[in-house]
Amino acid sequence: MSRHETSPTTVQPASNHRPNACCFCWCCCCSCSWNEDRERAWRASRETKLETIPNCEACAKPTPEEVQGWAQSFDKLMKSPAGRNVFREFLRTEYSEENMLFWLACEELKTECNKHTIDEKARMIYEDYISILSPKEVSLDSRVREVINRKMQEPSSHTFDDAQLQIYTLMHRDSYPRFLNSAIYKSLLQTVSHSSSES
Repeated sequence: MSRHETSPTTVQPASNHRPNACCFCWCCCCSCSWNEDRERAWRASRETKLETIPNCEACAKPTPEEVQGWAQSFDKLMKSPAGRNVFREFLRTEYSEENMLFWLACEELKTECNKHTIDEKARMIYEDYISILSPKEVSLDSRVREVINRKMQEPSSHTFDDAQLQIYTLMHRDSYPRFLNSAIYKSLLQTVSHSSSES
């Protein structure tokens, strides 16, 4: 009976408010008393703080050679805007899109030179991906978290370098092999190969 009392109040707002609730439904099912407020705050923060991160990066249609190259090297995949888009689509099916979003946010932070902008973006990244209260918290070990907490006293464009590397390694070792065997990648490979043979 207790489950009936708690879960509808936490799950329902997410499904009513956004069609893509799958990105954070795992964290909306708990019965924590603060969860509903946190979810409401997170929705607001996502709509404002993360508006600089596009749904997908602008890129040209990948060539068959490029798509085939993604299977040869994770670095090739991550250096390609089209590759990142497809990989991100796959991560969404595994409920781990936040790993790519965090990586992209760190890449964007590295391009900043203005101190005020760096401070603001670093704080946003921390709140969205590092804070244990965030629904999109990425998985980091305690050592890296301690380093970030120290660096956040005086943020720089490289505050999250250790964390970014750890998430990059996690995606490489954990998600990348499954991506190569996924229907998403195999279907794209077949599509671009077919289009190439027709032209």
